[in-house]
Amino acid sequence: MRAEPILFVVDDEVETRELIGDYLAMNGFRVRLLDGGKALRDQMAIEQPDLIVLDLNMPGEDGLSIVRRLKTESPVPVIMLTATASLVDRVVGLELGADDYLAKPCELRELLARIRSVLRRSRHAASMPPPEPSPVRREIRFGTKWLDLDTRSLRGSDGEEHPLVHSEFILLKAFAENPRRVMSRERLLDLASARDNEPFDRAVDVRITRIRKKIEPDPARPTVIRTVRGVGYIFSPE
Repeated sequence: MRAEPILFVVDDEVETRELIGDYLAMNGFRVRLLDGGKALRDQMAIEQPDLIVLDLNMPGEDGLSIVRRLKTESPVPVIMLTATASLVDRVVGLELGADDYLAKPCELRELLARIRSVLRRSRHAASMPPPEPSPVRREIRFGTKWLDLDTRSLRGSDGEEHPLVHSEFILLKAFAENPRRVMSRERLLDLASARDNEPFDRAVDVRITRIRKKIEPDPARPTVIRTVRGVGYIFSPE
């Protein structure tokens, strides 16, 4: 059986603090009444609340400072109370991470409804599985493009994708797996499964020419996939 939530009511006004505390206790919550920031810190060293009802306008450490500190240390939800009904206080408090806001003097039934609503949201968020990390894109830089091994495409610096035919992708993948290593035409043909009706040597040469037009800064003077005369080709990554 799950224990009732623990609520901290932080307010420097004794009458307000006790009024809110008695009402919440009557509705089944376990309540701790605290008179300011120091008392809140001391109590949080003992136990963690499920929610904090926090007055913003207190002497010494004010509520906004407390909200700022709380949200850097704990995910505990906070409902702000303030007698000034200041728009600036409300906006700043919400931007600092407070979960809801009520002006004082507040209607206790409304405060109870807000507390239950915030607790439901908090429990729902806690029960959600953590998001799966985005898959790391497997990419290799080829001159002016990036080779995406998962989408089997080239991507320019502008994000535009350039599809590759199967044999072009396999050749680029072979170069990516063997950087700075001279690859003979025979080896490239075997890796690319590119044997067809074209003359033996030209089957690779034609494909390399097509690839260079897509990746080389100057296809007429290739620097990324260079020819090693009489042997084959070599991929020189930047």
